[in-house]
Amino acid sequence: MNIGILVIGDELTGGVTVDSNSPFIARELQVQGWHVSSVITVGDDRDAINVGLECLLGISDALIVTGGLGPTEDDITTAAVAAAFGLDVYTDNGVLDRLKKRFERRGLPWTENNAKQAIFPEGACIIDNPVGTASGFLLGKSGKPVAVIPGVPAEAEKMFLEGVIPLFRDRFAHSGHIAKKTIKTFGRTESQIGYALSCEKLEIPGVSVGSYPRFPEIHLTVTSRGEDRDTVEKNLGIICERIESQLYNYVFGYDEDTLEGVVAALLIDRSLKLSVAESCTGGLIVDRLTDVPGSSIFMERGVVAYSNTAKVELLGVPDSVIKNHGAVSEEVAILMAEGVRERSGTDLGIATTGIAGPAGGTEKKPVGTVFIALSSGENTLCRRFLFAWDRRRIKEISSQVALNMLRQFLVDRDTLT
Repeated sequence: MNIGILVIGDELTGGVTVDSNSPFIARELQVQGWHVSSVITVGDDRDAINVGLECLLGISDALIVTGGLGPTEDDITTAAVAAAFGLDVYTDNGVLDRLKKRFERRGLPWTENNAKQAIFPEGACIIDNPVGTASGFLLGKSGKPVAVIPGVPAEAEKMFLEGVIPLFRDRFAHSGHIAKKTIKTFGRTESQIGYALSCEKLEIPGVSVGSYPRFPEIHLTVTSRGEDRDTVEKNLGIICERIESQLYNYVFGYDEDTLEGVVAALLIDRSLKLSVAESCTGGLIVDRLTDVPGSSIFMERGVVAYSNTAKVELLGVPDSVIKNHGAVSEEVAILMAEGVRERSGTDLGIATTGIAGPAGGTEKKPVGTVFIALSSGENTLCRRFLFAWDRRRIKEISSQVALNMLRQFLVDRDTLT
């Protein structure tokens, strides 16, 4: 089955926002064994939407539309789709009532423009939105299903997986079984991973492996298809095992795992307490860890010691060490990790200090120089890195490396030597 994707939004055509919906949808469609015929992006314009619909329906068996279902004036997707298909629109009172109750429960003021999200084309099948206010809908055009969902990524992804795919499966029933597993890696580039796997036998009929960069990680999606469920599952396991045998030290999780979630689970399992001292990462490590439910079990405190004064006063780093070696140095990173651990009374302490740029670099310590230290009380490990990205990405990858150092230590204590 060929499926077209129409992405709608002035913020996309104007370069304000990067489209993340169509790549996600395309990957999931491929997992189902369906082919994406084309992806078209248009602005919030009726004529452009009409042309996009007409073009994609001409080359596709089905169509997925995202964006433009909100309450504002520029959210015109429902009206534009209805007009393109020659349909009237109506207000669904059940959806309207649920919207009003949702606003009331959250203590939000109701404004009449929100009622726009309860308007649908005649004959549409409503697709529920479990995480937002704008419901989607499914229509048929010339025997071809057209699913329309919001453009907010978190909403689009959940509605697509839980609402659209089941509807399409019913419409395009197919025999056979599908099994999928995503292997999440960090620490090697896509080309390095490709080279490492090139000598491994990854070719089994019905099994495909896709590589998808998700900065700063590389995700490998393994999909197995076939007529027999047991064979499908067995082949999936064989390929995943072969991949893991080559990348074992760089695999940190699977499917919905996050690095911070894996680290949190390890800390909880080992009954260890953690404290964090951050300079260049500005609290990003603690932010990621405290996003994990139950983080209060292991997370004792986080200190953003950005200035030299803060490093001295809050972490006990001697001013003379900073003057002699610089705030961005192995010596200071070690003392930051040991200081936050000792003052917090925790089992582990981790610290970052670096130059995120764009200014502040020198010949000996260029922009992107980062020191990350991990202290266990018995020993302290410090590593130097040089990252060649912009300020935000330097912060992101520094937090990733710090969490991965912690993961590796928790998996194998011998790594902290």
